[in-house]
Amino acid sequence: MSGPALLRGAVVVDGTGGPQQVQDVLVSDGHVVASGKAAADHPDAGNAQSWDLDGLVLAPGFIDIHTHSDISVLQSTAAESKVLQGVTTEVVGNCSFSAFPNGAERLDLHRDHMARIGEPPLDVDWTDLEGYADRLEAAPPALNVAALVGHGTLRVATMGVEQRPPTADEQAAMRELLRSALRAGAFGLSTGLTHVPSSYGDADEVIDLLGPVASAGALYATHARAVAGAELDAVREALMVSAASGARLQYSHVALNDPVNWGRASEYLGLFDDAVECGHHVGFDLYPYAASSSSLTQYLPGWVQVGGSAALSERLTDPDTYRRAREETARGWYGGIPWLWDRVTIAHAPEPGLAGRTMAQLALERAVDPVDLTLELCRRHGNQVEVVMAYRTEEDMQTFLAHPLSTIGSDGNAIDIHQRERRPHPRHYGTFPRVLGRYVRELGVLELSDAVRKMSAANADRLGLRDRGRIAPGQVADLVAFDPATVADRATFEDPCQAPTGIEHVWVGGTLVVQGGVQRDARPGRLLRSGRSSSITASGGQATTSSTAPVIRTSSS
Repeated sequence: MSGPALLRGAVVVDGTGGPQQVQDVLVSDGHVVASGKAAADHPDAGNAQSWDLDGLVLAPGFIDIHTHSDISVLQSTAAESKVLQGVTTEVVGNCSFSAFPNGAERLDLHRDHMARIGEPPLDVDWTDLEGYADRLEAAPPALNVAALVGHGTLRVATMGVEQRPPTADEQAAMRELLRSALRAGAFGLSTGLTHVPSSYGDADEVIDLLGPVASAGALYATHARAVAGAELDAVREALMVSAASGARLQYSHVALNDPVNWGRASEYLGLFDDAVECGHHVGFDLYPYAASSSSLTQYLPGWVQVGGSAALSERLTDPDTYRRAREETARGWYGGIPWLWDRVTIAHAPEPGLAGRTMAQLALERAVDPVDLTLELCRRHGNQVEVVMAYRTEEDMQTFLAHPLSTIGSDGNAIDIHQRERRPHPRHYGTFPRVLGRYVRELGVLELSDAVRKMSAANADRLGLRDRGRIAPGQVADLVAFDPATVADRATFEDPCQAPTGIEHVWVGGTLVVQGGVQRDARPGRLLRSGRSSSITASGGQATTSSTAPVIRTSSS
């Protein structure tokens, strides 16, 4: 569409969690101009293109606060799997993985590091946020991108993949790279304390890095340190690090993965509630599934992964080293969570015929022990073997979902709908419609306005995005219109690569990117920067228009 647009007759759910209202919304120059009676009375209303949204809900575009689309948005600018869910902003750089900063002499290690997040490698020809921004500007995606800096990436850039504390010079170098990225517009720091090499860092190392993050009012997002039998300790460490540094905490993809802890979600949540009572700024995100997904190498002993995939492969050819790795791997993932091989399914591997098969099935067919199969797949393919692990319960997930501090993040990637030789986790395709369909309409775990808040304004506040996440005058017109009676995910674990239903229209900066459930060719997305498109705020709060927000012109329909 070109020029102003009057979106008429929708049930407006404005993102704040407030009451639903049937009202008109006027959009012009990429921003919401007015709503309600003020929209119809506005001078631009007479010249506006009219859209009849009767029977639909109009909400802020969904902000996916936890994604791994750093590279995939460069490879698949349509970002179909997310745009068709109503996602208008992807937050990348999570779990210690980010597309920058890259050490120019360690690009092979950086490519190997990024392979852990489930996407094919990309030839990286940039070293910093500005270089990454140039790539996005050269081939803009259909949605916006907001970036965190990955702790693991900082380690690779300064010291490779080494299982040791950084030297004073290396620590200072990491801190300066982080400061530079924050100044350039990164929204914070992420750790992945079960992922190599972030897992090699201790709490003191992280607290030191969080100094610049706290000073910038930026966000600390953590994939916490998982140790068998100590999942509550992972929360305690994250809260301690946040409190010691003064950085705001976003606890990533909250879950209970150890069967001995299933059913303890309320105890887990009590730790967050206590922190809030003490005045700390904390929150957490999750995706609405009772299964996770990651690189298979995540579950190997850390020492065997020193030096990256090539070194791992070489190391496992030595019989004595192999025996040690086998013994430790056999104890269970993270040193004690029992392997339930029929719950571990290959999502992707470089060799054909593995996707969709469980490790139990493959081991039986090959007449090998599943532990040996695990080591062999990692030896041959390094970080490129992705698995789905059904190690959670629906009851715990719903308890987390209903909690006031929870927000929604898919932990998925913006990828093409149609995939070959892949059986990815359905979270890539269905997270947001699944919340609206299953957990709002069908089960009533959440009320609609609160669910939308968890997917829009709450995530904007956590990130520090002040000019989007709500439907209000001055806000950027990132919007989604969906049918509350039909919205649903269709992606399943058996057949995941399917678009949802009920997501009718999506606008990014006022530009229509989905019409009638069909994606258009428009690519209006851009890199959002803290302090430029939006300002960092330590406490969130009511949205205000950024004085530096650019004007985004709408496209013609």
